[in-house]
This record gives sequence, C-alpha cells and structure tokens, in this order.
Amino acid sequence: MKRFLCGVLAALMLVVLCACGKQETATVRLSEVTHSVFYAPQYVALEQGFFTDEGLNIELTNGGGADKVMTAVLTGQADIGLAGPEACIYVYNQGKDDYPVVFGQLTKRDGSFLVGREDVPFSWELLRGRTVIGGRAGGVPEMTLEYVMRQNGVVPGTDATVDTTVQFNMMAGAFTGGNGDFVTLFEPTATEVAQAGKGYILASIGQESGEIPYTAYFASQAYINDHADIVQRFTNAIARAQKWIAEHDAAETAEIIAPQFPDTSVPVLTQVVQRYKDIDAWNATPVMTQPSLERLETVMETAGVLDHADWVDFDRLVDNSYAHNAS
Repeated sequence: MKRFLCGVLAALMLVVLCACGKQETATVRLSEVTHSVFYAPQYVALEQGFFTDEGLNIELTNGGGADKVMTAVLTGQADIGLAGPEACIYVYNQGKDDYPVVFGQLTKRDGSFLVGREDVPFSWELLRGRTVIGGRAGGVPEMTLEYVMRQNGVVPGTDATVDTTVQFNMMAGAFTGGNGDFVTLFEPTATEVAQAGKGYILASIGQESGEIPYTAYFASQAYINDHADIVQRFTNAIARAQKWIAEHDAAETAEIIAPQFPDTSVPVLTQVVQRYKDIDAWNATPVMTQPSLERLETVMETAGVLDHADWVDFDRLVDNSYAHNAS
C-alpha cells in the first residue's frame, strides 16, 4: 500500500511539473499587406501548426496596403506588421522615437507580374505610350516597377504613364473594368485574371529587379522589448516554414495552403506556387542582408522618394538577432 501511495504521489508530481513547464499561449495580432500566395511560407506556418507549436495564436488581418499596415502597428491595432520595409524607412525619417524595427524577412524579390490585354511576345517597349496601373506612389510595388522600366529604357512619366491613383486591392478590378493598358498583380489574382480571359501574364517584375527585401516583419521597439520571447517564437515558426517550403514541391505546398485560398483550386495554387519558386521569391531564412536593403534604398532614391542623405543605417532599422537565433 505504501509503495502504491508513493507511486501515485510521484505521478501527481510529474503532472504538476509538466503543467508548470507548459508554454503559455500568447495571441499575436498580425496585419499583412495583402493576402497572396506570395506569402506562402506564412500560411504554411499557420496550416502546419508551427505557430501553435511555439505557443502562439495568430490573429491575421489583411491591411490592404503597406501604409495601412504601418498605421495599424503605430496605433497599437496590430502587434506585428508584414509589409515592405520602405514603410519603416519612411517612419524613421519622420523622426519618430519608437520607430518600427524589422526583425525578419519573408520574401526577397518583387512578387507581382505584369498583366496586359494582348497575348504577344513581350518587350518593355510595349509600355511606351501606354498606361500601367502600378499601385500606390511610394510603395515598393510601384517603385520597383518604375525601377525596372528605367532599367529597360522606358522612363515613367515621359515614355509611359504609371497610374498611382488606384488603391492596391482595387487594381485588378480597375484593369478588368477597362482602365489602363497594363497592370501589376500579385498571385493568385494575376492567374485568376488570365484564366477569366481578361488579361495575359507577360513578365515577372521580380525576375527583372533582382533581390530586394520586398516583404518583412516589423514591430515597434516597445513591443519587441516587452515581448522579446514572443518575437523569437514568431520568428522560429517563420524560419521553420521557410525551410519546409524549400524542401517540398509546389503541389505539396498548394495542398497545405489551400484553406487560406478557398476560392482558388489546388491546381491553380500549384501553378502559382511553382511560378514563385521559379523566380526564387522566398528567403531561405528570416535574415535580412545589408546589400539587399541598400538595393531597396537605391530603388527608392531612383523613384525620387528618398534622398541619399536619408538612407537609414542598417543596424538602426534591422535587428537580425531573432532571425539568427531561429536559423
């Protein structure tokens, strides 16, 4: 009997110790710039339970543009933002003390595709004298488009018009409604427009632009300082998903992320994922490099929204410690 009671007590102590050591679940309010297959690693982390394994409950919202994501982060409506790091550069140069800091990079090149109205062999000369719906002025999609146009001898505002009056999430509707001759669209929207017979995918902006820290995770310094453990756990999940997506083919990835895109078939998702794999869109780890940030600042300077004197010191804007610990 005595031996039995000792065994029961030992078992109870083990249960208590396990309960005490269990990681507390934390909720993270995450605002993404748009909902796109371009962010497939994030959806893999959600659907494969990588965030759950880190004790995180993710409340995901679609910000509908980098400016809106940044507003959500600055006003405390979101804990973490996923958008172009140019938003952080803008806020830093406004002199704000608690400017947001980048702690992880998700994508490493532009994820948009140029869609036109005619199925013809593509040349950038086709844009001459035409109008391209390019997104919000000062946003990375619009600036990268203009950078690529200039690289190919077509000067925006002189040789072709870039329409920056259409909101990011309204660009496809404006194009299919008859506005513009070309439009830049993310996936799966670009493929859906093409399948509906309302346009043709002509070129990858990302292939033309080279590597740029296109989309990254950022948070206010106050949030990072007060929730360093949560930021690390969040970055761990993203790093695990980046590794997973590199080791699995497009069809497997499409099956996993399908619940995130209920209106898009798995075959279409497979095609889209493969398209992003073909242009090497995703970071292998969440680490951001200084040369890639400097290329972004070059793009911004070329677009006339950033003076060279206002380039931000890499170590002030980026904290790679969480990414290095996760890699």
